[in-house]
Amino acid sequence: MKPHALASAVALLTTLPAWADNNTATHPLEEIVISSSRIAMPLREVGTSISVVDAEEIRARGFNSLQDILRSQPSVAVSNNGGPGKVSSLRIRGEEAYRTRILVDGIDISDTSAPQVGPRVEQLLSSGVQRVEILRGPQGLMYGADAGGVINISTRAPGDGIGGDVSAEAGRYGSRQFAANIGAGNDTVDGNLSLADYRSDGFNSRTDDIDPADDDGYDNTTVHGRAGWNISEQLRLELVARDVEGDSAYDGCFTSDTFAPSNRCSDSYSQQSWRTAASFRGEQLQHELAYSHSETERQNFTAGLPSFGTEGSLSRVSYLGSYSTGDALQLVYGVDHEEQELDDGTFDTERDQTGVYLEYQGRLGDSLYFTAGGRYDDNEDFGSHDSWRVSAAYMLPVGASELKFKSAWSTGFRAPSLYEIAYNRSFFASPPAADVSLREERSEGLDIGVAWYSASGLVLEAIVFEQTVENEIFFDLTNYSGYLQGSGDSDSSGVELIAEVPLPMQLQLQGNYTYNDTETAAGGHRVYRPRHLANIGLQWQAPSAPLALGLHLRASRDARESDGSALDNYEVLDLNARYTLAAGLDVYGRIENLLDQDYEEIPGYRTSARAAHAGLRYSF
Repeated sequence: MKPHALASAVALLTTLPAWADNNTATHPLEEIVISSSRIAMPLREVGTSISVVDAEEIRARGFNSLQDILRSQPSVAVSNNGGPGKVSSLRIRGEEAYRTRILVDGIDISDTSAPQVGPRVEQLLSSGVQRVEILRGPQGLMYGADAGGVINISTRAPGDGIGGDVSAEAGRYGSRQFAANIGAGNDTVDGNLSLADYRSDGFNSRTDDIDPADDDGYDNTTVHGRAGWNISEQLRLELVARDVEGDSAYDGCFTSDTFAPSNRCSDSYSQQSWRTAASFRGEQLQHELAYSHSETERQNFTAGLPSFGTEGSLSRVSYLGSYSTGDALQLVYGVDHEEQELDDGTFDTERDQTGVYLEYQGRLGDSLYFTAGGRYDDNEDFGSHDSWRVSAAYMLPVGASELKFKSAWSTGFRAPSLYEIAYNRSFFASPPAADVSLREERSEGLDIGVAWYSASGLVLEAIVFEQTVENEIFFDLTNYSGYLQGSGDSDSSGVELIAEVPLPMQLQLQGNYTYNDTETAAGGHRVYRPRHLANIGLQWQAPSAPLALGLHLRASRDARESDGSALDNYEVLDLNARYTLAAGLDVYGRIENLLDQDYEEIPGYRTSARAAHAGLRYSF
């Protein structure tokens, strides 16, 4: 086996899906995904629910923020507080944003300085992203017991020789972005460097901001690099490094001296992270040993003066292995040790957690595929816990087409975060929160689905899901006393419908609909969760001209506030276009919110009006 071919196989084996372009297969069921069990598996063998966003779709939609691309996928909802760079919550199947684990080339980008330790999705740019896999439902087995859903992001990867692209674009609200991606590789070494600089003057985020009624801008500079060395046909070393600097103006803060309300607010976000891994691939055994580390710093300002700052770090040592005796048996196993730290000037605390897991994968003939696995976690503050997952997929040929039945059941737990614990024990807390001794949350999820894969390219899929979180932790928004805990189960259940329909005249129709019914342990509404989500996309590629067009409709219905009152229903239509001027040279554009829909995702916070953007890209 040539070293560069080995590198591709090893990359698919691990959580670093570096050569994702080679992942595309002619038949959807043969597409290789890695997120379900952290090893390469054809989609036909996967019983869990996964959606994939490839480089072509990312480029076609054109959004600068990756969260605006992710929200087009089944069961993914985003709540944004007033434009680019403003605090956002991305929820999968109605679960809280901090239960979503996001990996970028294997790096966990969770912000340990945040109260609930979750990813800052508003700081993720789409530039340089090659592929995204979204794994829905509790996924404690492979990714840590608190993972209520996983988003696995792969950046651009080099091929043989030198290649890349440079682009520049500008649009409404004074937005502009300059981006470059360059990679080089041969049989022995390879590397890629991605740079993106985004600026926007923004718009006035809050509807009640009249002093001053100013725009709230956002700046983001992201640098991401990866390098690999194929020491032999079996051994590869890889290093990934990432730096994100984001500055955002917003409304609704307090001065640091008199605690008077102010709308002259800004937030500075900085995260530096890196990961190194050694991978070995044998005939039956595969191994990966990795270490990753990230440091996050946030600083808030009011009228230019520092008001609140916090720092956090996340370190992880992990081992991932697999053993295969052939198609009928495979074992996947691993160990990871994680250390979290938080320091905000008042709370300075840290915690360790160690996990061990094993999954058995088997098959009966070419029709039935199944997995069963367990995980043991030892948390420094909350002791030991077990997590489980079983899944199955059954393929039924129907003429030249195939029918797939699948199901997965999984569990997990989440220990209270360092901030939640420290806050309730501090002088900031008051009854009733001060009298609450927080316990770990426990989660459980089940989904059952059926999918039709036609020989003509038609794909239809329906999934029924139900998830519960026991002892859900939440902040007391009535008395502002601290963090409280529900005494029963919070529920999220629903249906996902997904379709890909090839049409005549070079047209392609894609769509998904999610019905999501959520309820707190007390029987109330879980806030900002739309009961109905829908996405419809229509793409057209000119058969004899270098022109591509796309229309995308996103709709939301029946989201609620904490008091049960209804939020805005809305439909947002986006238009994108691309025209090839010469070999490697494209001009592209998009109109976001084409029909100028006026709506709010969070009460009191504006969303973008109609906005046109245009750019030029050269690929080499």
